[in-house]
Amino acid sequence: MRTPKTRTRRRLALVLPAAAAATALLLSGCTANDSLASQYRSGSGQNYIAGDGTVSEFAAGSRGDAVSFQGELADGSPVSSKDYTGDVLVVNFWYAGCPPCRVEAPDLEALYQKYKTEGVDFLGVNLYDSASTAASFEKDKGVTYPSVLDRDTGSVLLAFSKTVPPKATPTTLVIDKKGRVSARILGAIPDRSILDSLISDAVAEN
Repeated sequence: MRTPKTRTRRRLALVLPAAAAATALLLSGCTANDSLASQYRSGSGQNYIAGDGTVSEFAAGSRGDAVSFQGELADGSPVSSKDYTGDVLVVNFWYAGCPPCRVEAPDLEALYQKYKTEGVDFLGVNLYDSASTAASFEKDKGVTYPSVLDRDTGSVLLAFSKTVPPKATPTTLVIDKKGRVSARILGAIPDRSILDSLISDAVAEN
């Protein structure tokens, strides 16, 4: 059983499943003033309970097997873990009506731009939205890396749940060059530099 090193940062968001589904159905796109993100920044906690606030890093010898997954991108093209063989992969679980997902989107995009020429790929996993809602979010937030639409099958979520489960939305996982989870952030990224460091560490590994 893997024993993670943990660092408590601040309160992170854990989605209530019923509220998450209801919000996703009600939201058809992103609003100009992004009231959901503003509510989250204000700490109102509407429809959310506090997560455990931890960043977990897993030593190379305790990461277990590589995660095998396959799914379909928003444009209908297939994607699988085999597409990222030998690369570091950052996987972010999200949906458009999730306030902390909206807050952290610019940080994820900035890190994608920083590392995309260094053998690092980013893949979103959208848990609830239609293709049009996901596309609206990505356009509004300037997100240019692809996302799997996992609403109908849940296959990508299930694949990771067997190893290091995403227990909050958002959750961000760093996958090493061998396809194993090297780090997990439960809830919103507490600071861009934290994920930056986790990615950098994974890149530096042999």
